[in-house]
Amino acid sequence: MASAYLLLNVETGTEEEVINHLKTHQEVKEAWMVYRVYDIIVGVETETMEELKNVISWTIRRLDRIRSTMTMIVV
Repeated sequence: MASAYLLLNVETGTEEEVINHLKTHQEVKEAWMVYRVYDIIVGVETETMEELKNVISWTIRRLDRIRSTMTMIVV
């Protein structure tokens, strides 16, 4: 099992839209709006590290409304 948490900055006013879209992906186990430096925290879980990298790189980081991300891989 491979897991990661992502901190996202999104376009102002699109937080709920992004969260709703993220929750449609089975790998996304949780997504929450937060206040301070980042807008959203996302918990992702996959079977392998390769799948995790693909979900982060090709599914989450490529969303139109996301401005920046910080990824923390769980060890």
